[in-house]
Amino acid sequence: MKLVAGLGNVGDKYCFTRHNVGFMVVDKFAIMHDLSFKEEKKFKCFIARYKFGQDDILFIKPTTFMNLSGEAVQLVMNYYKISVEDLLIVYDDISLELGKMRFRQNGSDGGHNGIKSVIKSLGTQNIARLKVGIGPQPPVPSEVFVLQNFYKDQLELLKPVLTRAVSAIEYYYTNGMQKAQNEYN
Repeated sequence: MKLVAGLGNVGDKYCFTRHNVGFMVVDKFAIMHDLSFKEEKKFKCFIARYKFGQDDILFIKPTTFMNLSGEAVQLVMNYYKISVEDLLIVYDDISLELGKMRFRQNGSDGGHNGIKSVIKSLGTQNIARLKVGIGPQPPVPSEVFVLQNFYKDQLELLKPVLTRAVSAIEYYYTNGMQKAQNEYN
């Protein structure tokens, strides 16, 4: 079993904020594959299951809010006995330009509180991730910028990126990290 965790904040108020790109990607995956998310309170997330070849892939959207995302990820991994090698985190990256995305095999949190929580909960930085660009950041504090809604023209630019991210996730699980980096970075 595999796990894809899209990071974001729950609630209508955050729906189209830059910090919710992780949710947007897994929502787009669900739409494109006719999946439904169901809230699982014991796991502190919404969860959907997708049959991909011989594997099941769970897609989650934590309900803990961004800064505690690791709690939901850890609960799901423990219950389903998913190894860290079968985990992919999808989240926003302020240092990447809007429209860009980047796979990484591991690394620090880069100042992102959601991935910081996941790293802390799992006790490792060896976590595969797909970062989706939301930059460049104007001269406002990052905690303000990420909680602002995308502008209408930015949402239009984001639509093909979300579709590409869905393809990237499928490619990653078929071909591995190295080939996914070569194809999508």
